[in-house]
Amino acid sequence: MKKTTVFLLAGIVLFCMAVAAGLLLRTEQKDESNGTIKIGVAIYYGDDTFISNVTNSLSDIVAKYEQETGVRLYLGTADAQGKQETQNNQIERFLALDYDVLAVNLVDRTNAAYIIDKAMAKNVPVIFFNREPVQADLQKWDRLCYIGTDAVENGRLEGSIVVDAYHADRAALDKNGDGILQYIMIEGEIRHQDAVIRTEESIQAIRDAGIAVEKLDGGIADWERSQAAALAEQYFREYGDQIEVIICNNDDMALGVIDTIDRLGLDFRSVVGIDGTPQGLKAVQEGRMLGTVVIDYQAHAELIFQAAYALATGQRAEDVMQVGQDRSIRAPMYVVKSE
Repeated sequence: MKKTTVFLLAGIVLFCMAVAAGLLLRTEQKDESNGTIKIGVAIYYGDDTFISNVTNSLSDIVAKYEQETGVRLYLGTADAQGKQETQNNQIERFLALDYDVLAVNLVDRTNAAYIIDKAMAKNVPVIFFNREPVQADLQKWDRLCYIGTDAVENGRLEGSIVVDAYHADRAALDKNGDGILQYIMIEGEIRHQDAVIRTEESIQAIRDAGIAVEKLDGGIADWERSQAAALAEQYFREYGDQIEVIICNNDDMALGVIDTIDRLGLDFRSVVGIDGTPQGLKAVQEGRMLGTVVIDYQAHAELIFQAAYALATGQRAEDVMQVGQDRSIRAPMYVVKSE
């Protein structure tokens, strides 16, 4: 009986030691985890060229900052592949894994409230980028902000490319000499705020310059090169030489138009875009596009990192950068035109 008691007590002691060791190990792991700033990046669609450039630049910035400062950082990226429900699940997983800050490129800008409510419940700040939530959602909390460009200025700068080309060589654009620019408009998405605004403002900028315009046709290409190429083929076959300029909401779609121009063997260069992707800039330099509005993806990534680091370390975004009353941080943009 005594031997049994001794063995039992020894077992209890060993068990307690094992439990204590396990708790210590878990505590040490938790402390190590807490020493790392975790940034969760949720993107709407990884195949989007501009978004891919932003996330790749952000990854480079994080790696460089970690190397130069010794601060431990972890960047987790999730691709929703264009599905809001998928993105919601990805956000919930980031929060369950105790990420310190989220950077979200919304699938659906009207869904921001769901993400904000989830993040507020866990006290995790959120930076939205590229796709701007409605103002009512951004004003819900002082640990939210939006990073992006002004869509109105995007559109007006794109329109200015057409205006400048028209004044530089009117006959090159107004091919039939009727004093009216016949155009095709290729848009990004139905009901997407930036697509709607870019479409309206680019045309308004041309009208404001005193140039008459006539829309021949237009369609939605979901920001994608292949879809824009298919639309362009349809339009060229239907309207032919009537088309004098093609205005696209982004560079990928403009490049899709150029793909069709090449495939059909056409001599047509009056295409404009927005984004300033490396491929788009190359097309402008080669004279295959009139121009593009460069939205600096590297500057976007730098602003996202600055805001993320500030918010993750208990600061306000306002402490380190200029934040408007609408809780937006505007990234730089400029025009590049062919010579």
